[in-house]
Amino acid sequence: MRRLQVFLSLVLFISVFSISAQNQDTTPDTDTSIAGQFEVLERKSTNYNAQGKRYEVIRLIELNKIKKNIFDTISSANQSIKDLTATITSNKDEINSLNSKLQETTNNLKTITAEKDSISFFGALISKGTYNFILWSIIFGLLLFLLLFIYKFRNSNFLTHQAKTALADVEKEYEDHRRRALEREQKISRQLQDELNKQKK
Repeated sequence: MRRLQVFLSLVLFISVFSISAQNQDTTPDTDTSIAGQFEVLERKSTNYNAQGKRYEVIRLIELNKIKKNIFDTISSANQSIKDLTATITSNKDEINSLNSKLQETTNNLKTITAEKDSISFFGALISKGTYNFILWSIIFGLLLFLLLFIYKFRNSNFLTHQAKTALADVEKEYEDHRRRALEREQKISRQLQDELNKQKK
């Protein structure tokens, strides 16, 4: 008896599948977003009733294609986040190093400014004005490097924010689809329960 039920279900599935393949929508599916792909999948899906139960029929190849696209999108977003996080960490280390060097240079400047007019700089005596010019040039160069790394850090932070936003959008689309699928399943369950209640009466 069980084999007969499986055989009848298989025959019904094949017939519905062949009819749906013939009546498939011929409009071009140009929306490549995850939501668009789910809408196309819903549009191409069919349903049939067997033994008082309603079944939704979706081509496994289409479902696998959407699943692959979702995983590829999430994987790409995760990789971008990892790359950007590594860049941010590297930039933070470089900024801390530059801040440390800048602090050291500033402390040296304060110490040397308190000394006599003739200052020994790498073993050579130079005037205070020349020394100040060299030292401030170094500080200015370090500040330029600091500003450059701050700019890179903010740029990386912006890209990280974009990647997180894109990932949140994908997760929201996935949750919406999961919610819609759950609602459809609950609706089908209620209809089945109604049918069972009617048959009991």
